[in-house]
Amino acid sequence: MPEHIDIIILSYAKDEKLKDLTLQTIDTLLQSEDPQEIQFNILVIESNKTMKGNMGQRSYQYPGSKTIYPNETFGYNKYMNIGIKETISEYVCLCNNDLVFHKGWASAIIREMKADPELLSASPYCTTFHKNEGFDENGPAQEGYFGTLGGWCIFAKRKVFDIIGLLDEKLIFWYSDADYCETLQKYHIKNSLVPASKVTHLGSESLKTVDDAEYSRLTQLPRIYYSYKWKHHSYLKYLAQSVVFRIRQFLSPRPR
Repeated sequence: MPEHIDIIILSYAKDEKLKDLTLQTIDTLLQSEDPQEIQFNILVIESNKTMKGNMGQRSYQYPGSKTIYPNETFGYNKYMNIGIKETISEYVCLCNNDLVFHKGWASAIIREMKADPELLSASPYCTTFHKNEGFDENGPAQEGYFGTLGGWCIFAKRKVFDIIGLLDEKLIFWYSDADYCETLQKYHIKNSLVPASKVTHLGSESLKTVDDAEYSRLTQLPRIYYSYKWKHHSYLKYLAQSVVFRIRQFLSPRPR
């Protein structure tokens, strides 16, 4: 019997280039493992609502996947939580849509987890980021959190979320991975980088397409909240910074 892995991919196919990026992610994923050994259950959560069918038209479905279009306003953790609740397999992987999966990436992590029952969370080795950071691509699994874990592809046993609960939805984009790292450490959950598992992260392509106001909302509001939550900034300071940020956004010139 093959191992079942739920793959949750967040996509924002606002143009053909970004749609092709998601398609490439899925294609390399499906080619990365023998389906007799590893069965991927792919759930794409698509933010581009224009791809959702209406007036009797069928919603676009990515090949080899189930595609859903949430009604809720986008939030990285919020959408990942939708995916976690929609899936049931023992293994679950939270993914960006700008990834290239290499042969055997998933089976390498599962082997590591079976050899080490305490390992509940893992990060594959990115052939650009981790290599540039000096991690040995041929080395053994390395336990760690910040700098070791890549937020673009988090592989975990589902029991992790039974322990820590769902992801914090107050984090709408940036600092989601840092919050996950802090939470793993809080609950003493082991995480390791597995160099035998290769997944290349191409970069935050979707984020590059948003305007300055949206970029600030996705990056600076999470920074303020993360500092309050984990760096013990006062609640009043958190509220004041949030209000100032929103006022500046409201007063900033809008694109015509």
